[in-house]
Amino acid sequence: MNALTTPQVQMKQPVVRPAHCSEEEWQLRCDLAECYHLIDYMGWSETIFNHISARLPGPVHQYLVNPFGLNYIEITPANLLKVDLNGQKVEPSPYDANPASFALHGALHEARDDIRCIIHTHTTPISAVVQKRKGFDNNNFYGAQLYGRVGYHTFEGITLYDDEKPRMVASLGQKHILVLRNHGIAVAEGSIAKAIFLLWTTQRAAEVQCAAAALPGEDNPLPEAVQQKCTEQTEMLIRESDFANQFFNGMVRRMHAARGPSW
Repeated sequence: MNALTTPQVQMKQPVVRPAHCSEEEWQLRCDLAECYHLIDYMGWSETIFNHISARLPGPVHQYLVNPFGLNYIEITPANLLKVDLNGQKVEPSPYDANPASFALHGALHEARDDIRCIIHTHTTPISAVVQKRKGFDNNNFYGAQLYGRVGYHTFEGITLYDDEKPRMVASLGQKHILVLRNHGIAVAEGSIAKAIFLLWTTQRAAEVQCAAAALPGEDNPLPEAVQQKCTEQTEMLIRESDFANQFFNGMVRRMHAARGPSW
């Protein structure tokens, strides 16, 4: 369904911070809930499946993740689960988490302290690209921004088992996009806003790559030096400006404007 024609859904989200929740954690919960709503709004959700996590501040490795069984549109700051690296709830909740999320999110959050948000999706264009042996190319405007940022992991089935964790970590290395071959992707970044921007860039790269593959004629390849320059320029923009937050906030405003005041 086109995002701009998504029916309005009337729902009341909690606006009062619980007494036991710090202001910092509550803001993270609010941002993560909006992230879930954005993924749904853009048409990138997969009914009740897939998962997005945000690591909580502090030295203890705990993160927030969606309750399994809820649609993304039903997620609120209050009903997000707080879990440890093994996916065990550290606060009571009537919900459980999706067991397929534990290995992926727990492994990457434990291995990379710079990773604060992980978004796992398998939209149709992304799933099509990662099914191809070549994977992502870097010859369109968006794909060029992914040069050197993609790690590839061989499909081993649904990510349920601890023994796959070190292999996923090794496949990602120090990159920020993990291609789960024949499956989907996980983008891993230093904030929710940065992860949303990276996912949007990756989605656009996949869409253009699929469209170009359907057209006759040869592609016009970009020199490797240009691909590297595009990636460096994008990373510098994200690192040295408020661009990612502006992008995230702009998308949230667009979503709320389209869904109306009842949202």
